[in-house]
This record gives sequence, C-alpha cells and structure tokens, in this order.
Amino acid sequence: MFTGIVELIGTVQEYNEFDESSSGGQGVSVVIKDAAPILKDCHIGDSIAINGICLTVTEFDVEAGTFKVGISLETIKRTNVSSWKPNSKVNLERAVSQDVRFGGHYVQGHVDTVASIVGIEPEGNAVNYSFQLNQTNDDKKYMNYIVEKGFICIDGTSLTVVSVDDNNAIFSISMIKHTQENVIMPLKGLGDLVNIEVDLTGKIIEKQILMAVENQIEKEDSLLSKMITKIVDKRIQKYLK
Repeated sequence: MFTGIVELIGTVQEYNEFDESSSGGQGVSVVIKDAAPILKDCHIGDSIAINGICLTVTEFDVEAGTFKVGISLETIKRTNVSSWKPNSKVNLERAVSQDVRFGGHYVQGHVDTVASIVGIEPEGNAVNYSFQLNQTNDDKKYMNYIVEKGFICIDGTSLTVVSVDDNNAIFSISMIKHTQENVIMPLKGLGDLVNIEVDLTGKIIEKQILMAVENQIEKEDSLLSKMITKIVDKRIQKYLK
C-alpha cells in the first residue's frame, strides 16, 4: 500500500527487454539509480512504486543507489513502462510502514490505465493539467470513478480532481508549486502518457451496490422484486386499458 506522496525522483539506468538473469525473471527488467535515500531499509522482495506502479525489488545496491525490478507483460500493457528509457526520470515511493503519516490517499500501486496530457495552463504559481483517457470502451469506463474533488493517482502522485468532462473522457488537476518541484510531471509535455490509478473506494461501492441489487432481484419475495413486479403490473394494466 502507498500514499501517493512521492519520496524521491529517481532515474532509469537500464531498461532490459530480455533479462535472462534470475533477478530479471527472464523478461523485462528495469534498473533505477539515484535512489540511495530510499534504500537504507530496503530488503529483497520489498515493494517500491515507480511512477505509481507497485513493483518488487529483486536486487539492490545501497552504496550505488540502485535497485532492480522485474515487470510483467500485464503491467506493460496497462502502463507507460514501454516509454521509459535510460535517463528517464521517475517518481519513487516505498510501501507504507506503521510509522508513516498518511498524507495522500489509499493507493494500491495497481495502475488501471494511461492517459495523455491534453492541456497545460499556468495559473499563478500553480499549473493546471488536463488529461484524456484512451477513447476505447474499456478505458472510458474509468471515468465512472473520477469525480470532481475526488482523489486520483497520476504517475504515483496523489492529486485532487478539479473538473471532469465525462463525454470526452477528460479530467483536470491543479498542481501547487511544492508538488511541481518534487514530482516528474513538469518534465512532461502535451501528448505524453501518464499512469492512472482511480480511487479504489468507487470500485468497492459500485461492486457492493451491484451485488446487492442482483441478490434482491434473484429473491422473488425481496422488496426490490416486489417493487419491480408492482411497476410492471401497473404498466401492463395501463397498456391493456
């Protein structure tokens, strides 16, 4: 679990598409450098969020300030990992411990999809960013969980949604000066992709409601079933008249 409060900006040192080593998992692996401050209490198997993606440390060197992670094909499909190159900057956050103050919001590190930056507008010392989800049915559904003044995690950064355009799958956030100085967003431009994790709370509520409704419909003597039957009977009677 993470908070969406970025601890450090790291740098991609290596991006290996075919890593045959045991720590590379015989697949895609990434080595991150400039990470010494967050490796002092690191152990093999620990979770570190890189641009909001929860990844497992398979190798690390405190003195060199580097660590390595393996990346699955599912993660590559869902995220902007394929755009990472040597010297790319990335947001880093360790998984929370018992003594961490919860300053952001509940973040799993399970990226739902990506969005492209479609607007960058300075406003005082803040910057307003607009993002558009991919215009596919699967991606657009995530707009159901993006609400004005709600939480959203963008490239591992906990932010507040300030506006939503459901029809065009566009939403925006406002980033204060302090955040700009401690995350990678200002290094990106129009058209660049960012990782999106919507607020888990919305998903949980939706599933609970759907399950409750389905259970009510399946029971003939439930209040909902009786209500539906009553409405249908009224409509039929009205039609027969």
